[in-house]
Amino acid sequence: MISANNVSLRLGKKALFEEVNIKFTEGNCYGLIGANGAGKSTFLKILTGELEPTSGDVVITPGQRLSFLKQDHFQYDEFSVLDTVIMGNQRLYDVSKEKDAIYMKEDFTDEDGIRASELEAEFAEMDGWNAESDAATLLNGLGIPTEEHYTLMKDLPGALKVKVLLAQALFGNPDILLLDEPTNHLDLDAIAWLEEFLINFDNTVIVVSHDRYFLNKVCTHTADIDYGKIQLYAGNYDFWYESSQLLIKQMKEANKKKEEKIKELQEFISRFSANASKSKQATSRKRALEKIQLEEMKPSSRKYPYIDFRPNREIGNEVLEVHNISKTIDGVKVLNDVSFIMGHDDKIAFVGSNELAKTTLFKILAGEMEPDEGNYKWGVTTSQSYFPKDNSSIFNDNDLAITDWLTQFSEIKDATYVRGFLGRMLFAGEDGMKRMKVLSGGEKVRVLLSRMMIEGSNVLILDEPTDHLDMESITALNNGMIKFPGVLLFASRDHQVVQTTANRIIEFMPDGSIIDKITTYDEYLESDEMARKRAVYSMSEEDSEDN
Repeated sequence: MISANNVSLRLGKKALFEEVNIKFTEGNCYGLIGANGAGKSTFLKILTGELEPTSGDVVITPGQRLSFLKQDHFQYDEFSVLDTVIMGNQRLYDVSKEKDAIYMKEDFTDEDGIRASELEAEFAEMDGWNAESDAATLLNGLGIPTEEHYTLMKDLPGALKVKVLLAQALFGNPDILLLDEPTNHLDLDAIAWLEEFLINFDNTVIVVSHDRYFLNKVCTHTADIDYGKIQLYAGNYDFWYESSQLLIKQMKEANKKKEEKIKELQEFISRFSANASKSKQATSRKRALEKIQLEEMKPSSRKYPYIDFRPNREIGNEVLEVHNISKTIDGVKVLNDVSFIMGHDDKIAFVGSNELAKTTLFKILAGEMEPDEGNYKWGVTTSQSYFPKDNSSIFNDNDLAITDWLTQFSEIKDATYVRGFLGRMLFAGEDGMKRMKVLSGGEKVRVLLSRMMIEGSNVLILDEPTDHLDMESITALNNGMIKFPGVLLFASRDHQVVQTTANRIIEFMPDGSIIDKITTYDEYLESDEMARKRAVYSMSEEDSEDN
């Protein structure tokens, strides 16, 4: 168990938290939610002891081990992948290394023997003999192949480092597990594995995530940060949303009834206060009026952008034909004879762990890269807008103001018109004059989505558009994608976005080939193709273990 008792945190004159009291108990998974800037990550740092509160304290049940997901991708560069994971239980790792050092001594003494015996007992009590196999199981589950387990961390690509640090946090059955955005940079297969792990985890979990599907799948409780307080709800994210909306509705209805009663009493008092025969009744109603208290409706710190993609032209029947496209990058065949035809009602989600294949195809279709083989053809009625996964070339060293940059893409060259789009995307007033190069990750995404709305294209190509967005913006984008009357080609790690938007799934296999099915994402995951793919994957895993 871990609890916060009267915790307050002040940053200068601003109070981020005021006398927060909350208890997180064993066997439950708590989703910590709130608007950007509400203090979710800060509160986790208070729980870990990394940050001292201004007042109050954090209490952990004596003897319990707390583990949290670290964000420093370079901290373990000189360690192997397997050792990095085992260091998730630092005491176990230290005992193992001290024990090994004693056995390597040439002048082994009686004292060394006694110490080694003590360490062996502690090592066994912590299930140390299974440490390497347990760490390997976590790594394999997250999609890190066995051949990478003894690689130094500095030699791994960033996406795999993220997975190793997640495996480190999960290692050794911690009593309390704190996870800050654990699904960031994970592919959908790895997210699905993590969901099952947390569902079956028996201890205390506190997780911050912008992935609504993930929170709904794993959370038993929701802790909502708003107004500097944390309100606990029993249930997952959807239950919290429905409960909070119902509470607001009930408060509005109660206030409406009270306002009607106030009006009725005021009219009676106004009519009869001067009437001697009614004076007692008027006085009684004055007392009743004084007792009526309207419920305080505090404005939430959450802000939802308005995302509405409206094409300037209706799309025709001929949309896109892709014929036998192949592409090799750095000696690796990323796209392998890819062919498909897109219809005018298609919203295609490109899925699978081969992220480079998706990005490469999108770049080719957007005209930013040439295929080695094959060709593609857009229909004459189509117009395309492209949201790139890596937007650094757009924003880095770009000294233009947001409004000036967006005006380039608008048929109406009017700053007020462009600022209307920015206002919908939460850039109020002078925010439209911010320089492109100083924007945060979330602001950059909202600017690119503004450009797509301004362009009015009937084909949208979106490569991981939910990265860096808060939950409110993801919800707004999801709704915009669902309502869009044109054609979509998109990749997203957000399960709910894929499931609610796509009517067709194309999965990239590791060799760059594709599986193409007209179906929803959930139906695809249960399909025969996926079952066969899992069987082949399992067989290859067994073969690698046998070797």
